Amino acid sequence: MFRNISEKKYIPKPNISRSVNGLKGLFPLLIFSLIIPMIAQEEGDELGTEVVNIVKPYTPAISDAFKVKETPLLNDSVTTTKKKVSYSIFSVPVASTFTPAKGKATTVEKAKPIKLYDNYATLGFGNYTAVLGEFYSNFQISRTDNAGLYFKHNSSQGGIDGVLLENKYYDTSLDGNYTSRQKDMSYDINAGIEHQIFHWYGLNGFFDTDSTNFFETIDPKQTYFSAYISGDIALDESVFEEGKVKLRYLGDGFSSSEFNFTAQPEFLIPLAEFNLKITAELDYLSGKFERDYFNSGNGIEYSYLNLGVTPALVYVNEDLTISLGAAVVLGLDTKGGSTDFFIYPQVNMSYRLVDELLIAYGGVEGGLRQNTYYNFKTDNPFVSPTLMVMPTSQLYNAFGGLKGKLSNTVGYNIRASYGNEENKALFLINSYKGRLPDLEGYENGNSFGIIYDDVNTLDIFGELKVEVSEKFILGIKANFYSYSMTDQPEPWNLPDIKASVFSNFNITEKVYGGASIFYVGKREDFFSATQIGLPTIPVNEIVTLDAFIDVNLHLGYRVNERLSIFARGSNLLSDNYEKWLFTPVQGMQGLAGATYKFDW
Repeated sequence: MFRNISEKKYIPKPNISRSVNGLKGLFPLLIFSLIIPMIAQEEGDELGTEVVNIVKPYTPAISDAFKVKETPLLNDSVTTTKKKVSYSIFSVPVASTFTPAKGKATTVEKAKPIKLYDNYATLGFGNYTAVLGEFYSNFQISRTDNAGLYFKHNSSQGGIDGVLLENKYYDTSLDGNYTSRQKDMSYDINAGIEHQIFHWYGLNGFFDTDSTNFFETIDPKQTYFSAYISGDIALDESVFEEGKVKLRYLGDGFSSSEFNFTAQPEFLIPLAEFNLKITAELDYLSGKFERDYFNSGNGIEYSYLNLGVTPALVYVNEDLTISLGAAVVLGLDTKGGSTDFFIYPQVNMSYRLVDELLIAYGGVEGGLRQNTYYNFKTDNPFVSPTLMVMPTSQLYNAFGGLKGKLSNTVGYNIRASYGNEENKALFLINSYKGRLPDLEGYENGNSFGIIYDDVNTLDIFGELKVEVSEKFILGIKANFYSYSMTDQPEPWNLPDIKASVFSNFNITEKVYGGASIFYVGKREDFFSATQIGLPTIPVNEIVTLDAFIDVNLHLGYRVNERLSIFARGSNLLSDNYEKWLFTPVQGMQGLAGATYKFDW
């Protein structure tokens, strides 16, 4: 029944885990084997006794356990070498009745590109025998060079109600340009000529249809001829940033002449946190008139040379821009033999308070402004060829304001300024000499001269621009002025208010138009008349010119990409207002025409 452990045979050491599990499996069998004999003993005969001799009790021993490797290394005759298995796919085509629907791209509306033409011609006709003609042509010389030619003619045969003298006008100009844009520089050359005819038709109240026909002997014609040539050059990545030069000539029908040459180089020197900007200026003016207004026997000659340099430190960051500088100018009156030295402030700054919504700006500026015969006749074509021409010194002009956007479509600008000018030029009507023989056409109280005075000006400016859409734009702006004179009793021919409303609109893709309204407040002029040749006593009085409103409208229709027709209406209130004393304008004016675009 029991082994004798004294025998020297190999006995495997039991595995504890397996022994325990084995006992768990034998325990039910042991119970079952004990119960069965007991049941059998109850049913059968009694069991006899049996003697069992125990030689030695079994004492099991537990040896150290060894970890079994997860992947044991087998080395027996049963283990065979693993064979390489190769795979292959047997492809069989399967017929399919599924037909996918073709994808359809979403349609994107694209704006039709605007066809640009190199040339266009405009011709229009209106009442008062008005003629408008324009022609522009552009020539592509190379990839970087272009040349252009522009011709313009605007004329009217007059016919203003109640005007006794000839009042037609004629304005024709021809301009050409050459532009080159290279890799590191660009430059352009411009030249042009202009021919104009105006008439001093503004007779005063001493002439009327019931009086003698003395006015029929007056020849009020004035002719202007001007020519210019100019150039502009700009360099990239250079201390020399830009340079401009211009030479202009003006002559008239009374042997007057004027030459004006200007040059303005600009330099930019980068510093650590600032940029040093230096602007130099040379302005030379020379001109003459055959006589003065009172025909004292002496002509009028003038010649001025202004030399200036303006250094300024410029600082720019995301929100703040500051320019601190001063203009130093040497003014030479080469005819009068005098020399003046000026220093003017040149300070500008702006600060972005709330992104683009609110920007505050301000500064103080000054400078020596060269007045010219050309500029005087451009502002007032009825000036006489007997002017005293001299520069105006603006000692300072302090300004400040706010600008920005109320929304993406509404912009605004509010500014207030106060300035002081020495020798400010003011237009003043010339004296009426009476009905004398051998008078020039401008000596009948129908032309304007220049008078100078020191003027302080307060200017309140406001502007509002609304871009409702690409189809409608509306703008409103106004200036309110207050003047303080030194010698003159009134700021002659300067209005107290100027305002305008303008709009552009596209009704459809083919119909477009625009409108503008101008308002100019009252002005004062001083009318005087000598006793010579007059049947009445001399006159010296201040005359107030009424404020006026000028309403203008234009409409156009695009027949196709090349041809469009248009109609324009001016002074639609039909008011023969006086922009200048005794010089009424044409009443309601209408003009219609067409524009044709083309390529050569």
